[in-house]
Amino acid sequence: MTPPDTLVEPEAPAAQAPGVVGRGPIVTTRKYVKIFRASLGERMAYRGDFLLGTVLRFLPMVTTILLWQAIFKSSGRSNLNRFTYNETIAYLLLTHISRMFSSMPGLAGGIAREIREGTLKRYLIQPVDLIGYLISYRAAHKVAYIVTSFLPYALLFFVCRNFFDTFPDPATLAGYAASLILAFLVGFFFEASVGMVGFWFLEVTSLLYIVMTLTFFISGQMLPLDLLPAPWSSFLKLLPFQYMAYFPAVVFLGKVKGTELVIGLLAELFWAVFFMIVARTLYRVGLRRYSAYGG
Repeated sequence: MTPPDTLVEPEAPAAQAPGVVGRGPIVTTRKYVKIFRASLGERMAYRGDFLLGTVLRFLPMVTTILLWQAIFKSSGRSNLNRFTYNETIAYLLLTHISRMFSSMPGLAGGIAREIREGTLKRYLIQPVDLIGYLISYRAAHKVAYIVTSFLPYALLFFVCRNFFDTFPDPATLAGYAASLILAFLVGFFFEASVGMVGFWFLEVTSLLYIVMTLTFFISGQMLPLDLLPAPWSSFLKLLPFQYMAYFPAVVFLGKVKGTELVIGLLAELFWAVFFMIVARTLYRVGLRRYSAYGG
């Protein structure tokens, strides 16, 4: 997760303060577009691994369908807190798409490792911003994953098409697309913020495990947040983590529309900006105590 040693802009000044990159927005944009293209080429080299990983992720869906079938049958009800059996399975399928955008495996741990091993200094002596590089790299990773897994996902959703009672209208689809893009930003900057804790703690593996396990549950990936008892359902919907899985899924299902959808997207944008500011602030403050030990 470190930039190559040869990645140096010829236009950059010889001496440059940490965090200052390029000589203007155009130069900076071109720089990170090049990083994106190089990273995309790198990730596409492993498209077979992406494809196999995608297929293996589908196997738990069989047990999930059987589990929820048993839950609804034993409850004797056709509707659990606004969710029918078909909607529940459709929701769980859609959370795979949500997490495809918001999940950032290894990001926080990678940042903490860069800090601990001292290799973070590469970002300080080259005109490459750490967060700018990582978001370009992760965007390339997501594009590669989406392209290589498109056919398996298309096949899965075709086989499970009977679980989707209706198809969303164009306005809902636009809102769904926006929610996925914002989910990527929320997920990226949240994990980047967690990784910056490495400036203050030498070992953060246990902390990362706890945070990511909690996030998996409270984001709504295991089950719709509506099925949780009060007041937990309402409380979790106030947190930013719902935008990593729950919110995009219920948007596609048409359970969030009109003004509620607009407010939800604005709230998601707010959390993306909030975590971006947190990550940037922790990075700047952390650099003051960074000594590059181990590098």
